[in-house]
This record gives sequence, structure tokens and C-alpha cells, in this order.
Amino acid sequence: MSGPMIFLTAAGLFLQTAMQMGTHILFAILGGICAEKVGNTNLGIEGMMLLGAALGYYIALATGNPAIAVIAAGLAGSLGALIYAVITVTLRGNQVVTGLILTIFGTGVSGYMSKFIAGKPLPEAVTGAFSRFSVPVLSRIPLLGPAFFSQNAYVIAGILAAAALYLYFQYTQAGLNARAVGENPGAADAAGVPVTLYKYLHVVLGGFLCGLGGAYLSLVFVPRWQENITAGAGWIAVAFVIFSTWNPLKAIFAAYAFGMLRGAVFSFQNVHLGILGVRINFNPQILDMSAYIATILVLIFTTRRKKKEYQAPAALGTPYFREER
Repeated sequence: MSGPMIFLTAAGLFLQTAMQMGTHILFAILGGICAEKVGNTNLGIEGMMLLGAALGYYIALATGNPAIAVIAAGLAGSLGALIYAVITVTLRGNQVVTGLILTIFGTGVSGYMSKFIAGKPLPEAVTGAFSRFSVPVLSRIPLLGPAFFSQNAYVIAGILAAAALYLYFQYTQAGLNARAVGENPGAADAAGVPVTLYKYLHVVLGGFLCGLGGAYLSLVFVPRWQENITAGAGWIAVAFVIFSTWNPLKAIFAAYAFGMLRGAVFSFQNVHLGILGVRINFNPQILDMSAYIATILVLIFTTRRKKKEYQAPAALGTPYFREER
């Protein structure tokens, strides 16, 4: 095999790994976008991911059915989002505080469920369903083949979900109505759009996607139960919702860029360099921090952009009370 082909093969495998390491972030970003498009800032992404991860794992152990486990994980995230919606939409509670409480709630519930699922391996029917598969011929394409045509179904589902969400918000009447609710709920209400219904539906859908992101970690990526398995992924997703400028297609890039950085970190952990006779070892803790430091820098850069298309929905974080129109 020639040098260029070796490089393309290695790059393709690295991209494949990066996509696998960023899929849970992608689902979480999409969940955050769903809620924020209708004007609700949900900082409970981490909690909803933990709910999905824990309940999905529990159901997988109980039933051995991967489809039921994934659906249960999404519903667990939706339940957390529904609690958030009742408090912030119906009762007009503070969205930031409610999101933080939801994260604490999800962390507590998943910690309690650890008593029943820790140390128990998943059935082979579940792990086998999420194993990687290769598309004949296409998977041999240099660079892109391993990344896009030699993946597990969950990774492909994340990309399709992002594309579907983009088309929904850009080209459907319901999606445009949802954006109108996020920009000016009073005007949308006056035009006959049921603001409260749209808020509930999109917040709950966002919770479902976050639950799927959590389940990816516990059922596919790890796949075994670890307490606090998300390791702050929900907070990374909150930042990347802003970085992606509330665009589901840009969310794909943001999630996989994070996956690439995490993949690079794991690669460098086993690398030792010798410079001028001095042996340099990369500290694993410092390397692990680099992905999160990069996220902070990206967030600072993003918030400095002033173009209209980069701005948040105008009514984001503001409770809507119909009688105040």
C-alpha cells in the first residue's frame, strides 16, 4: 500500500472514531436546538441525558430488546423535559433555574438507578444490534468510506435526525411557526399559532433527543453502566447550541469537531516525544482538559459574532403570558 493510501486509511479510521465519539453530543445539541427555537433555554440537557442513559440501560437489561430500550431512553428524556415545560411554560418559572434543577434531578435519579444496573453486562442481543456494519463497495472509499459507510446505526441516525430537523425548521409550515414562536410569541399568537402547544411539543421533542444521546453512551459507546456516564457532555452541548447558531446542520460539524479533539487526546496519551534528549510525556489529565478548554474558546469566539443569522431567537429565555400581549 502506497504512502498516500496509508494516510487516507488512517485518516478515515480517525474520522470514523471521531464521529462515534461525537454522536451523543450531536443528539444533545439537536435537543437543545429544538427547545431554544421556540424560546426556551433548557440547561437540563445533562440531566435528560442521564435519565435516558440510566433508563435505557435498565430496560435493555430487563427486556433484551434494543428498540424498546432506545425508545424508553427517549421517553425518559421527554419526561424530564415535560417537567421543565410545565414549570417554565405553564407556570412561567425561571428557565435557567429550572434547567439546573432538572440536571440535579437527572443526576440523582441515575445515581439511584445505579444500584440496580451497575456491574450487570448488557445482553448480546443489545450489543449486537448496535455493532458496526459496512456497506459493500462504499465502505472502501478512501477517507469517507470508513467514516460514513462503516458505522453503527446510531451514528447514521444522528446524521439523519440533524438533516430532518434542518428541513423541518427551514421548509415546513410547522417549523416556520415554531421559529416565529421563538422570535415573537405575541405576533405568532395573534396570527393564530398555538404558542403553548408549540412550546410543549418542541421542548418535549428536545428531551427525547437528549435521552437518545444518553442512551448512546450506555448502550453503544461504552457499553456498560458507569455512574455520571455523560461526564459533562450536556454542558458541552449547551455551548455548542450557540456555536452551531441554532442550525442543525452546523450541529453535525460542532459535534464531530469535538469528537475529533477527543480522539486526538486519546491518541496522544500513548505518545512519548524526545526533544534534545529530553523525554516528554503528555499528562492525560491535561490532555483531557483540552477538549473542554477548546469549547470555552469556541464559545467566546461565537458570542462575538454580530450578524443577524448568528443571533439567538429574539424571545429566548422570556416567559410568554398571553394577557400581556
